[in-house]
Amino acid sequence: MASISLTAQRVEKAVCEAGKTQSFLWDSSTPGLGLRVTSGSKAYVFEGRVHGRSLRMTIGDVRVWPLGKAQDEARRLQVLCNSGVDPRLQRSEQAAEIEAARVEAKRAEVTLGYAWPIYIEACKGGWGERHLQDHIEVAHPGGQPKKRGKGLTVPGPLASLLPDRLSDLTSERIAKWLGKEVETRATSAAKAFRLLRAFLNWCASENDYKGLVPSDALDNRKVRDAVPSVRAKKDCLQREQLQGWFMAVRQIPNPVMSAYLQALLLTGPRPDELASVMWPDIDFQWKSITLRDKVEGERVIPLTPYVESLLASLPRIYDNPWVFSSARAESGRIQDPRFAHNKAVAESGLPHMTLHGLRRSFNTLSEWCDVPAGVVAQIMGHKPSATAEKHYRQRPLDLLRKWHTQIEDWILEQAGLRRQQQTLYSPAQPLPVAVRHYAEFERVDS
Repeated sequence: MASISLTAQRVEKAVCEAGKTQSFLWDSSTPGLGLRVTSGSKAYVFEGRVHGRSLRMTIGDVRVWPLGKAQDEARRLQVLCNSGVDPRLQRSEQAAEIEAARVEAKRAEVTLGYAWPIYIEACKGGWGERHLQDHIEVAHPGGQPKKRGKGLTVPGPLASLLPDRLSDLTSERIAKWLGKEVETRATSAAKAFRLLRAFLNWCASENDYKGLVPSDALDNRKVRDAVPSVRAKKDCLQREQLQGWFMAVRQIPNPVMSAYLQALLLTGPRPDELASVMWPDIDFQWKSITLRDKVEGERVIPLTPYVESLLASLPRIYDNPWVFSSARAESGRIQDPRFAHNKAVAESGLPHMTLHGLRRSFNTLSEWCDVPAGVVAQIMGHKPSATAEKHYRQRPLDLLRKWHTQIEDWILEQAGLRRQQQTLYSPAQPLPVAVRHYAEFERVDS
């Protein structure tokens, strides 16, 4: 190829030959360096050979690269070619390294507040509604008007950590955060720590966040010492407290709330399992309730007479599938029965009782009826605790109903309630669901 000695003046005056899309001028003083001229641009290029194969690559625009710099770059590229190194591969590797560094720098800036909603969205499919709500509440920023009462909401325990980068969540930072939260709300701080620990374990398995959190963020004595010890709750209704509890709960003005709390005690499910029951889950003909089980996915329990009477009396709201419906809640069903329950329990003079304490009460009170432990576990959705229970015993619904009805009758008897009248539903009778089965219970005078 013809070549000339490139100068700044010749580069400036170079034009594309007529009838061509591009023209080349090759520098005689620098092997491999050329000037490519098109109708709208000029750029320095390099042409060489590696392992007998020719290559051409762009060095850069003449407006950016001075001639001297372009000549130095061409000589460097020629040295690589003489060494058997393809400059194009080297440039690609350098670009990949730069991009990786950019991504890593961006990754290092990820904060807890940025990753927390992503974590919730990725995992909420396997959570219950209460567990999901816990994750939302624990990171709530606060400062919004309270839905109940006056004033503004308080920030959740994790709110102060949300601006922190994941790489800054050291054991010292977490221990300091825990120490401050424990001073005012130890139980909430302990729950927040458990949720944070699960989140950090999730981060360690995700490529986008892997390696960002210091490895000793949780496995450190400072952190372990700062976590408040949480004792297992033991709230449980005693036999002699049943009469006062039923009297208080049956007087709750909201019939849906009253029915929900009574059914929670008499069937023993997890609070969210019962709250999320829909009308198609209730079989009034074959006396069963289908629950969404967090362990097995789904389980069917008996629909006992008193619980059936409670459910049959509940209002049906148009286009609302929930059994325990709410006209005010955005979801269409009751959201937090704790307030009504706590108020009823307090007014009755009974000790504080959680919703899960009612589930615990069902388990405990069933022992008065000498019910096999496996029956109670199957009704409550507990995992089998023995090989025989796990692999050999499959109790039909009728057998569960035999024992479950016995438990219900005993609890109602202790509460001072007895069955007065019962009208059984016949499939041949075209009666609406609300009156298919009617069982009335009245107070028994002591």
